[in-house]
Amino acid sequence: MLVTGASGGIGAACVRAFAEEGCEVVAHYHRGRERAEALGAPVLVGADLRVEEEVERLFSEAGPLDVCAAVAGVWPQEDVPVWELPLSRWEETLRANLTATFLTARGFLRGVAERGHGSLVLVGSTAGLFGEAGHADYAAAKSAILYGLLLSLKNEVVRVAPRARVNAVAPGWTESPMTRGSLTPETLARVTRTMALEKVAQPEDVARVVVALGSDEISGHVTGQVVTVAGGMEGRVLHET
Repeated sequence: MLVTGASGGIGAACVRAFAEEGCEVVAHYHRGRERAEALGAPVLVGADLRVEEEVERLFSEAGPLDVCAAVAGVWPQEDVPVWELPLSRWEETLRANLTATFLTARGFLRGVAERGHGSLVLVGSTAGLFGEAGHADYAAAKSAILYGLLLSLKNEVVRVAPRARVNAVAPGWTESPMTRGSLTPETLARVTRTMALEKVAQPEDVARVVVALGSDEISGHVTGQVVTVAGGMEGRVLHET
């Protein structure tokens, strides 16, 4: 099975979680080779998922796959309102998230079409469910993954593989290398006010759900679903300061 973005917090946790279940994991990385190597995965492949040829090489080197966790993504840290958002950042964010996920899904599902079976787990974000002020580019990309892409893929894949499944996870604020610099005490207090559990997730919280959705034994009759891992986040304040 393949985990993309294995050098990140959620990706690394997914590699460890699948390995604990006895899976032979192919770990993908882009720039974080040393972090990916530290996971000890049997197969390690570097690729820029924004580039079609590199994604095709990734799947060629990975070999036959029965599960793919499309975790890789980029969250731009700077808050920029849409009226000030440069086209270059908009296009870069969509390419790093939506296009990279499309190319990953396409590469994996080509193999599913050949073998007749497989399970794909997409990773979105609560930004794609609720929106995120200052990050319209990221929210738009993740929303496209969780709605249009997911729901189309789950219907398309059964034409060539009747029991193949496509699901998604929508993590909320999660402590990871990508978000650690932004999770100041002030930010934590603000974002957890909308969460019933009043805490941010750990990467392992997300990884366990990804493993469950990837498993035919646990989730064999589940497809086209989004599981939100966000401590009961709502679009309203639940805890007063």
